[in-house]
Amino acid sequence: MSVFEQTIDAINGLVWGPIMLTLLLGTGIFLTIGLRGMTITRIPFAFKQLFKGRKGSGEGEISPFNALMTALSSTVGTGNIAGVATAIGIGGPGALFWMWCTALVGMATKYAEAVLAVNYRETDAAGKKVGGPMYYIKNGLGKRWKPLAFLFALFGALAGFGLANTVQSNTVSQVLFNNFQIPTIASGLVMALLVALVLLGGIQRIAQVAGKLVPLMTVIYLVSTLLILLMNLTEIPAALVFIVDSAFNGTAATGGFAGATVMLALRMGVSRGIFSNESGLGSAPIAHAAAATNSPVRQGTIAMLGTFIDTLIICTMTGLVLIVTDVWNSDLQGAAMTLEVFDSSLPFGGDILSLCIALFAFTTMLGWSYYGERCAQFLLGPKVVLPFRVLWVLGIFLGTQMSLGLVWKMSDALNGMMAIPNLIALLLLSPVVFKLTRQYYQQPADNTVEDRS
Repeated sequence: MSVFEQTIDAINGLVWGPIMLTLLLGTGIFLTIGLRGMTITRIPFAFKQLFKGRKGSGEGEISPFNALMTALSSTVGTGNIAGVATAIGIGGPGALFWMWCTALVGMATKYAEAVLAVNYRETDAAGKKVGGPMYYIKNGLGKRWKPLAFLFALFGALAGFGLANTVQSNTVSQVLFNNFQIPTIASGLVMALLVALVLLGGIQRIAQVAGKLVPLMTVIYLVSTLLILLMNLTEIPAALVFIVDSAFNGTAATGGFAGATVMLALRMGVSRGIFSNESGLGSAPIAHAAAATNSPVRQGTIAMLGTFIDTLIICTMTGLVLIVTDVWNSDLQGAAMTLEVFDSSLPFGGDILSLCIALFAFTTMLGWSYYGERCAQFLLGPKVVLPFRVLWVLGIFLGTQMSLGLVWKMSDALNGMMAIPNLIALLLLSPVVFKLTRQYYQQPADNTVEDRS
């Protein structure tokens, strides 16, 4: 292993180690307490706002609904399939319980990110609303904190080329080659062309495509996992008891499984949960800042559903099918576990999962292209947009022809480093989040009172 790769491994050990995971989880707990649990108690209200938000009201580029779909396009991905399987495979079924806990407090983090993103967003030279951590750091904390905003934008612009560009296109090309014998060159060219066609339309077209593809791919995946659970209906109660018991007592070694301690289950559940829903990493608020809304709080309540849907619904379904079928206890690892369940339980199950992986990865490429573009524009101005899009499309094709082990490690490191300036800003600006929330829910009753009930 080269010195460079060893350095990257050491950085990953720090940015995804116990200190960072504690900071991410601790920020969520702090915000949940400061918001008096409203991100949990107001989940029904959030869904009500989501379905009202298909058109939006106020300044912005996309509807509140499509802002959430764009954010989900980047989080609902291979982490929901391979990440959950890895967490359970290493940490045991108890890891799923800790993923639930991480998501419940992570909803407050995602809420706060979106509230600040809308509250401190700007209008760029083209007249479009732009925002995200780099803007709420600059506008909320003041000029002396601008280096922190610069660091976030730098990490965000670079991370996408690995995490959501080359790595995702490589994953899709390998899945299509292994299952349908489609040459990687052909899949690379098609993916690059499709992404290019979407990017030409900017955030409006990205949001429109995400608004259609994300619900479709989510329904396909959830219906498939639901059918598998119905086939194993009698096993579900025992599986739920097993998940909670393993979270507090560990999992004994059985079959091909090596056994897991409580701490290992906790660490894997927290790390994979955060990696899946990206709460605290600062990516999703970039999309929510473009929403056509006149209320940061209303958009925040919609934004927090991203964590709810990603982890508490999709990841839970993945975890349950692995446990009720006992595949988690085999020698298989990662996505191979989920593939085995689909293949053995459903007609054309492998093909269905391959389609889901392809759609998940494709939408991730779209969502993260916008995040990276906004970060690059913050650093270099509007002139960078076209070159960035060209490089993004080129990277998609190159990713299908590369070995990406080191790229994946570098992307993990950059993705984790995005969280540092974002978490600092969230903690320092938390009084603003609490104040805006109180003001919104304490407004005098009027003809919009039902929106706050």
